[in-house]
Amino acid sequence: MVWRRPTVFPSYRVKYLTYILLVGFVLWSAWAIRISPERFIQGLGATAEFLESMWPPDFGERERELIREGIGETLAMAVVATILGVAASLPVAFMAARNLAPWPVYYFARSLIMISRSFHSLIIGIIFVVAVGFGPFAGALTLSFATVGFYAKILADDLENIDMGQLRAIETAGANKLQVILYGAVPQALPRMIGLAIYRWDINVRSSTIIGIVGAGGIGFTLLNAFDRYQYDFAVAILIVIVAIVLAGEVASAMIRRRIR
Repeated sequence: MVWRRPTVFPSYRVKYLTYILLVGFVLWSAWAIRISPERFIQGLGATAEFLESMWPPDFGERERELIREGIGETLAMAVVATILGVAASLPVAFMAARNLAPWPVYYFARSLIMISRSFHSLIIGIIFVVAVGFGPFAGALTLSFATVGFYAKILADDLENIDMGQLRAIETAGANKLQVILYGAVPQALPRMIGLAIYRWDINVRSSTIIGIVGAGGIGFTLLNAFDRYQYDFAVAILIVIVAIVLAGEVASAMIRRRIR
């Protein structure tokens, strides 16, 4: 018996036809997005001029004040969104755990999670900006909505892996359903709940710098105004501060989660 390398193709004809179709799709994609060597070369020159106009960063007195206000709004949005989002996520997560909820409740909660995860934060940000107006309130609502899809999904998956023996023992002692969850499921999942909340706060800090571009407040909105006014030196100063804030949040989040473990 001759050994042959495993393949997903039933025959050479199918194999080469698949390769031809793949190459054709790549070429069509390149044509569809109008890839042009001339435009690429022109873009290199424009990029050089753009980068030159961004240096040195403008950290003037007025600019520092705008950055402080933007960063303050960004951090406030992240904190409020994390608190509201986690508070809304906890009941959804327990309802979305197959081993803790009946099937109708399970499917309802999973549907809520799916809806929250279906839309990008920028799309939700636009909706809330239209609904409540420009500013950090729209940003906090946007991040809260996104937190539900992230936090409830992961926590629900973790809850499905808890030790059910402890829950059955509490239930045998005469506890009702709520007491079984509070004294059986919550203690097992508590470290994970805290760790996920901190991790989501870290994500919200980063996301809040992005959704500001659609008018949802924070340092992202300040960055958008800088680009609209062609203040590229101020824009790069904002970008430097954003990178520093994100790195600081990442380090702080990692340290806290390490202590919890």
